[in-house]
Amino acid sequence: MEFKEGMGWKCCFDSETGIYTAQIGSGPNCSLYEITKEIYDHVDDPDVEWPTSLICKGRHLFMSVDDRCGPPYTVVFDSDYKKLCPWTTAIVSGKTWDDDMTDAVVEVLECEKANREQRRRKREERKKKE
Repeated sequence: MEFKEGMGWKCCFDSETGIYTAQIGSGPNCSLYEITKEIYDHVDDPDVEWPTSLICKGRHLFMSVDDRCGPPYTVVFDSDYKKLCPWTTAIVSGKTWDDDMTDAVVEVLECEKANREQRRRKREERKKKE
């Protein structure tokens, strides 16, 4: 695995899978993303003022929030996040949103549209098992 790091972020290229991933924040207060090679290649360019704004253009995989503004919670957008990011230091904090709530958020929020296809596919798989 190949890594790039900066203040509050870390990116990884896994040569075995060919997947690029990233983490913003750490521990119980972080987000994980699947990013493109293009984002990975440019995230540490000297002219990039806010690398995290590039990372956020990726597909959101996981979000753990423990910010003292309310009870801690976790949102798992892609249940395969541990396989995609085996290197992460992310920690599940508080209550994890259930699949129905996460599906609803992904369908409504434009910023989560990259997750719609995989969420719909997994929702169909869950229905078949019922």
